[in-house]
Amino acid sequence: MKNNRKGKYAEFMARCYMMLHGYRIVRRNYVTGRGTNAGEIDFVATKGKTLVFVEVKQRRTLNDAAYAISNKQQNRLIGGAQSFIKNNPQYRGFDCRFDAILISLPFRIRHVENAWSA
Repeated sequence: MKNNRKGKYAEFMARCYMMLHGYRIVRRNYVTGRGTNAGEIDFVATKGKTLVFVEVKQRRTLNDAAYAISNKQQNRLIGGAQSFIKNNPQYRGFDCRFDAILISLPFRIRHVENAWSA
């Protein structure tokens, strides 16, 4: 399977996993600051009054996936989250969290809640 297809498949699996665990997906592939290195948030979910910004990483092993999320990428996601909240005021009173979903194909998944903070 090509890398792009693996990535899209991993994102689909991650969204399914989250929904099965009571989360509601409110946005997929949120892009902010196109051309400014601001990055993309794989998806945004809610559970109760918690707004969760999720980064999905698929690699050969779960440890490889975990190490693939750089500090630079974390900072871009924090900026993207700030933009999302600014553009979606209905979520301003929510608690925010950054999670990582790590995937190793064919099917190993690890959900890391509060993987980093702003």
